Amino acid sequence: MCPPVEETPANGQANGTNGDNGHPGYSAVRSTPTKHVSPYQPVGDFLSNVSRFKIIESTLREGEQFANAYFDLDAKIKIAKALDEFGVDYIELTSPAASEQSRSDCEAICKLGLKAKILTHVRCSMADAKIAVETGVDGLDVVIGTSSYLREHSHGKDMTYIKNTALEVIEFVKSKGKEIRFSSEDSFRSDLVDLLSIYSAVDKVGVNRVGIADTVGCASPRQVYDLVRTLRGVVGCDIETHFHNDSGCAIANAYCALEAGATHVDTSVLGIGERNGITPLGGFMARMIVADRDYVLSKYNIKKLKDIEDLVADLVEVNVPFNNYITGFCAFTHKAGIHAKAILNNPSTYEIISPADFGMSRYVHFASRITGWNAIKSRADQLGLTMTDAEYKECTAEIKKMADIKKITLDDTDAIIRNFHHNQVHNTNKPLLPDLTKDEAEKLNQVDQKIESVPEKRQLDATVEADAEDRANKKTRSTAA
Repeated sequence: MCPPVEETPANGQANGTNGDNGHPGYSAVRSTPTKHVSPYQPVGDFLSNVSRFKIIESTLREGEQFANAYFDLDAKIKIAKALDEFGVDYIELTSPAASEQSRSDCEAICKLGLKAKILTHVRCSMADAKIAVETGVDGLDVVIGTSSYLREHSHGKDMTYIKNTALEVIEFVKSKGKEIRFSSEDSFRSDLVDLLSIYSAVDKVGVNRVGIADTVGCASPRQVYDLVRTLRGVVGCDIETHFHNDSGCAIANAYCALEAGATHVDTSVLGIGERNGITPLGGFMARMIVADRDYVLSKYNIKKLKDIEDLVADLVEVNVPFNNYITGFCAFTHKAGIHAKAILNNPSTYEIISPADFGMSRYVHFASRITGWNAIKSRADQLGLTMTDAEYKECTAEIKKMADIKKITLDDTDAIIRNFHHNQVHNTNKPLLPDLTKDEAEKLNQVDQKIESVPEKRQLDATVEADAEDRANKKTRSTAA
């Protein structure tokens, strides 16, 4: 028997779910939190931090580098408060040395009294560090390019200069009682010996975190794992990671970094940032809730995710992608008949993430040629109509026929179900879908004639369906015994 479904308006739109316009042709069904366990879950590793990571949220730093971004102070405060309500561990801001407005914005956000620690991202220079420590931030994220590309074509400094300057800045920041992270830029195109040498040096003087950055998005998960694992054997401090998404590996790279011993992951809302951006907050949550649901739910208010994404999407004037992790229009929608049947019986069959955890609804598409009779039965239940299984199947066949000749909506499907039910109860021949155009009526007539011309196909379909149902019933009886 299908589980009960949520009450929804007649048009199938669900309030407070994926978008204000609902899902035309879909109907929301109940979302019940479930805990999923993968049989291929990796054996626990004492170095892994998959169950004890922290988020450094960089929408107000990396996100400001997004092509469409322009955040005034009011927008920054809204974003900072939303991220704080979500529960991120750190909020990273644009360097106060970037402009006078950036400095005053940084000071204003520091005065909000948020639970999250406030960081600012600065160049590895005493001038930037001196400006930053006076703003009231909790810590500084110091960065300098270490690849040959950036040393030659960006700042023009050699590794000796980089190391000496890093040690000087770290000592100064520590003397002011601030947290300090030192990160190489373009880490994955930097010489490994250079990296390990400078990381070892800054670790010895007491840096809180070292950072690795895939600045151009060239790294693969295996490369990330190897570098972080190696670095974990060199330093005792925390390890922060920053992954760009140019080649589509940002989320996978962040996860592999945690497996290898990293402790902190940089994210931004919707992944906005320079070029294609960095690890998206929502996508990272999708990956981590599958890895350790209890940890994610204990730390983060993930039901706030959609509100944050809608806020940022509006501010940067973009639409949330249809296939966006968790909050996209299609994230929890099911259309194929075999999927719909299984989802209605047990959502875990085709969902590894429960939409209820994020305050979302799942949707089942009833208005298409690939719908199944179990989905139509579920929709009829929503409409308060009861029929036999044979009648549900016949009604489904009528819906499929209509969907073959035109794009039908959920309202069309509801009309067919209601009129079919009326005809069965009152023994009438009311049109299933009134107001068809002359061309549509002619096409429907042609479909009917084609079906009637091959009765053996209809008989074969019925036999196959009956055999499948008989096998399912036998399996159910066997399990119950």
